[in-house]
Amino acid sequence: MIGVDAIKRIIPHRHPILLVDRVLSVEPGVRLTSLKAVTAAEPCYADVPDDADHAYPPSLLIESWAQSAVLLAVWEQPNPDVLAGKVELAGAINDVRFERPVHPGEALRHEVRMVRAVADTAILAGETTVDGATVMSVGHFVVALRSIDALGPVPETGRVKETTA
Repeated sequence: MIGVDAIKRIIPHRHPILLVDRVLSVEPGVRLTSLKAVTAAEPCYADVPDDADHAYPPSLLIESWAQSAVLLAVWEQPNPDVLAGKVELAGAINDVRFERPVHPGEALRHEVRMVRAVADTAILAGETTVDGATVMSVGHFVVALRSIDALGPVPETGRVKETTA
């Protein structure tokens, strides 16, 4: 099991957007299980009226699961610095299904499986559960690692620089 300090040595996410609290288990290149505790102190609840529904935003649920997927994808080649080396880019996500809302006080358990890895691109899948019940599933998520040099500024001609990855 690893906590936030070790997670920050693997991926570049930081507060307030680091949405993984612990990695419970990892089999590099195969699977990863992580936890994220949803609390009422999250920035997303700052302006929510007391009498409103405090369902955790689906976009943050996806982001939290995706961070776990990125952890698995880069476990053996960590890069906590987005200004050097290879950075993680989300390429696509599909077949996302939400089963029920998540609320403060619940703990998300993310299960991520490597579907396929080719060179610097990984396809992952999995689900998120709360107390053993599925709250979200992800059919496929594509993560591509690209050199920061290839992602430099757009040339003044307005055309995107073409590179071979």
